[in-house]
Amino acid sequence: MTRTDKAPPAGSSLAAELHAMASGLDKAALRGAVLVHLKQVLRDGRAAAEAQLVADGHGSACARRLSQLQDDIIGAIYEVALRHVYPAENPTSAERMALVAVGGYGRGMLAPGSDIDLLFLLPYKQTPWGESIVEFVLYMLWDLGLKVGHATRNVDECVRLSRGDMTIRTAILEARFLWGDEKLFYELTQRFDAEVVRGTGPEFIVAKLAERDERHRRQGASRYLVEPNVKEGKGGLRDLHTLFWIAKYFYHVRSGDALVEAGVFSRSELALFRKSEDFLWSVRCHLHFLTGRPEERLSFDVQREMAVRLGYTSHPGMKDVERFMKHYFLVAKDVGDLTMIFCAGLEEENAKPTPLLNRFFPFGARRRHRKITGSSDFVVEHDRINMASPEVFARDPVNLIRIFHLADKHNLAFHPDAMKQVTRSLKLIDAKLREDPEANRLFLELVASRNQPEVVLRRMNEAGVLGRFVPDFGKVVAMMQFNMYHHYTVDEHLIRSIGVLSEIDGGDRASEHPLANAVMPTIQDRTALYVAMFLHDVAKGRPEDHSIAGARVARKLCRRFGLSPAQTETVAWLVEHHLLMSMTAQSRDLGDRKTIQDFAAIVQSLERLKMLMVLTIADIKAVGPGVWNGWKGQLLRTLYYETEPLLTGGHSQVSRDERVAAAKAELAEALADWPAAELDRYLDRHYPAYWLRVDLPRKIAHATLMRDADRSGRTLATAVSTRAFESITEITVLAPDHPRLLSMIAGACTAAGGNIVDAQIFTTTDGLAVDTIFIAREFETDAEETTRALKVGALIEQALSGAVALPEAIAKRAKSRARIKAFTVETNILLDNSWSNQFTAIEASGLDRPGLLYDLTRSISDLNLNIASAHIATFGERVVDVFYVTDLTARKVMNANREASIRRRLRQAFEGTQPAEKPAVRKSG
Repeated sequence: MTRTDKAPPAGSSLAAELHAMASGLDKAALRGAVLVHLKQVLRDGRAAAEAQLVADGHGSACARRLSQLQDDIIGAIYEVALRHVYPAENPTSAERMALVAVGGYGRGMLAPGSDIDLLFLLPYKQTPWGESIVEFVLYMLWDLGLKVGHATRNVDECVRLSRGDMTIRTAILEARFLWGDEKLFYELTQRFDAEVVRGTGPEFIVAKLAERDERHRRQGASRYLVEPNVKEGKGGLRDLHTLFWIAKYFYHVRSGDALVEAGVFSRSELALFRKSEDFLWSVRCHLHFLTGRPEERLSFDVQREMAVRLGYTSHPGMKDVERFMKHYFLVAKDVGDLTMIFCAGLEEENAKPTPLLNRFFPFGARRRHRKITGSSDFVVEHDRINMASPEVFARDPVNLIRIFHLADKHNLAFHPDAMKQVTRSLKLIDAKLREDPEANRLFLELVASRNQPEVVLRRMNEAGVLGRFVPDFGKVVAMMQFNMYHHYTVDEHLIRSIGVLSEIDGGDRASEHPLANAVMPTIQDRTALYVAMFLHDVAKGRPEDHSIAGARVARKLCRRFGLSPAQTETVAWLVEHHLLMSMTAQSRDLGDRKTIQDFAAIVQSLERLKMLMVLTIADIKAVGPGVWNGWKGQLLRTLYYETEPLLTGGHSQVSRDERVAAAKAELAEALADWPAAELDRYLDRHYPAYWLRVDLPRKIAHATLMRDADRSGRTLATAVSTRAFESITEITVLAPDHPRLLSMIAGACTAAGGNIVDAQIFTTTDGLAVDTIFIAREFETDAEETTRALKVGALIEQALSGAVALPEAIAKRAKSRARIKAFTVETNILLDNSWSNQFTAIEASGLDRPGLLYDLTRSISDLNLNIASAHIATFGERVVDVFYVTDLTARKVMNANREASIRRRLRQAFEGTQPAEKPAVRKSG
């Protein structure tokens, strides 16, 4: 019945406080006093909930406390409205109302920033009294700073709308009575069950599972994204909510214990459900408290502080934040396991075909059972592999590996019952099974399968088999790396890399990887390559270098897998050097013969070169979307082509002078239409390094640019060229040479939004510089990219002519560093004279920021060093810039004091504390 009695509702001390406060106050004064008091109650209640969460770590309890706090406040507001502001002394049958919590609030659990979803339930149409009550309650809640979702409907409307709208249906499914007329709420629940729920279970299941799949697609499809959404992401709270909705709707249960009684979950699985829910609520509540807003994404800038709040500490090889995120991903995996088990129970319950369920549980006209060739322990049910009997794993634990091998071999999906039983049989994977030759043979065939090894390995990992069968892999399951470069956890990255390798192996995407696709069929031992791919990051998270530790792990595991000593050594070498080709290609001068010679000395054989190139491509592509691009592919191909002759004995021993003469003759032939005298003058304008390091098409373009500039009397000019396949755009700058030229070009690119990935710098004999920079492509079409590049080129010309002040332009362009600020990257300045016979190589690595390249090149110029080439590589928040330099006498830097000065100045550049900018000074001579 409607509460109109004089005493406050039982159990509500807050309502009693407001009732006492109301005496002697008019309506306007009462509203103000109530609002002030409730604001304090809300602040105190949230502070107490946060303190208790920090003390006990129970997220579910915190969510219930916050919900109870909200119940008390809403009930108190409603009582004030009903008893003191708009009292109904003799209410008619229409002047009744029930306040109902719906949606997430209906579950009785709230995060600090959650919306408050309310249904004002009426018996008939709205009345002026009802409008006044609703308006008073809502305005009070809004004035308290709460975000309220609300609807005012009668029972008929609720039933009618929920039939046609799945969102409304789900909200009412979770309805919970708060205050008002309880009989009205009871009428709604009875009619909802009878007129909406009854007979529509399959329809609801299909809708919720489809909704879940679409949500996963929007969030990135993987539960192993390193910045997960706690609420909406795969393995997050919403997945548990979906299970709750379906259970409540289909099984008519109101508690987890009822799911155990229905045979859907075991007691241990129910305990896991509650443990997972508690952890996710803890993370979500902490996240809201920390950010002061309803933030659901565990972004990099909050992960470290979240780890501290949740009590994680650093261990050798793993930071506190990495341990926290690993726990998070393990819980997300548990949520996935529970979902699979729950769906198996649904299918068991729906043994008879139901058309609406066929999308998810493919019942149909095909034969229900058929045998699998070569195994009596498994059968095929509707193109899904299942157990012939529940004892197959207990009788022969090798079947825990065989089921995945057979699924891959026959291209079968997995029956939910089989996966449920696999998950419940993990304890059978012990030392004996790990050493079993047959189990290892099957596993090796699976890893190097020509079908879809990525798909089956992922299911094997999700079921928990992969980590138990290969414990070293188990150590990196759910392990994240706290950086912006890696998009996935280590295990997910390894499995994705197998998928990319399989694509190349199958001849897919030949246009994207022409050399790799051509080389792959010629590799003599593809099994060794697949095993190396599977193991290349398996030692991440250890105190020592993961490449060296990984090689040691590979030697141990390869023997167990049944590989020969020669195969084992190949796998170990690939794992130890899996970063070599990538780092050489991106950070070294590929036009310097010493670079190629040093790389070839490590690789030693053409077979290793082939395997390393294919492995490198798959590794980079599996890091995450957008990491691979055509420019990296071009660098790898260049390194391959330059190294191949050295490894096959085909390298020409032609002298440097002869090679320079040949390059000049080649260009002269291409420019045969030039007047002889003009051509001779041009050929004399370049030093030997230019002729040896620039390819013919670029030489022709440079000649055209310089000829046009001479004829127009200009010494400052730019030219642009788009290279779509390599995903870069080339900008050539012709300008009077001076030490700060590259710095000013870099600053202009930063101001224009151009991301430099490489640079070549050449000086002519008549005092000009021909600098070629390569910037990352932004636009899809060449026309748009050319327009953008011309704007960058124009800004470079303006900066070099003094028309633009670079520091101010860079400051305007600099974007927010919130994400980068979350990271700490050690600054390291390395000077090495062994990388080149002619130059000192400076490798500067550390935390990236807008304008960093400008500051680094400016500092190098201020140190009176000439930059011959620059190679810019960015790995998320970490940058590795390599400069090949000489002093002003064209010699290497050999003095220890000079080296120390260079290190000090470049460290200052990273820290943004270098001296103020000097005016540009032209080089003498």
